[in-house]
Amino acid sequence: MDFTANLTEIIPRTHNVKSFRFSRPAGFDYKAGQYIFVTLTVSGEIVRKPLTISSSPTENDHLEITKKLTGHDFSNTLDAMVVSDVMDIDGPYGNLTFGGEYSNIALLSGGIGITPMISICKYCTDTGLDTKVIIISSNKTQQDIVFRNELDQIEQSNTNLKVVYVLTRADDDWEGFRGRTSESMIIRDIPNYKDYVFYLCGPPVMLGSMVAILDGLGVPKERIKQESFVGY
Repeated sequence: MDFTANLTEIIPRTHNVKSFRFSRPAGFDYKAGQYIFVTLTVSGEIVRKPLTISSSPTENDHLEITKKLTGHDFSNTLDAMVVSDVMDIDGPYGNLTFGGEYSNIALLSGGIGITPMISICKYCTDTGLDTKVIIISSNKTQQDIVFRNELDQIEQSNTNLKVVYVLTRADDDWEGFRGRTSESMIIRDIPNYKDYVFYLCGPPVMLGSMVAILDGLGVPKERIKQESFVGY
């Protein structure tokens, strides 16, 4: 579906991540975890980039995309937009989706790869699914955790959701887990991991590491869904 959208709200998420909201077009249906293509005019050229939908299909009044602002031309153009500005959008696309088909899911994200995961978490909570959801969100520092407040609030309202944060460059005052998502962490936080379907999203190096770990744990390939976040 192709449509033109007017920005209605811009929400800072971290020091270098923002969410951009616009009205949800009539008839636009999507699954939690999918992405859309956004077309902008960058330095006089038409540029089309995929961005994950960070809102949930249950949120009928708006669509939201969330972008790490990398300092590249496309990011700078997006960052310079203001409410009422217009962007061209088409979609949805992507197969890293969840619609209630599994009873246990584990979401492993790295950095801005959290975007499809927050959509899935909100969807499960809003629809009252009894799906067991464990999300392990890996980031560099506390300041880099995107949607931390939102995830903490969802966790409080959804007893089936467990949120785990891990930092690779934690400050001394960090009381949570440190290092990278590892085999021992998965065994500790998801002891019955063989009963779970795993969703992976993040930079390619992280995805490769996670697939290798899950393979070593004996998780079948058909129980691993992944997507490399383009533009990470």
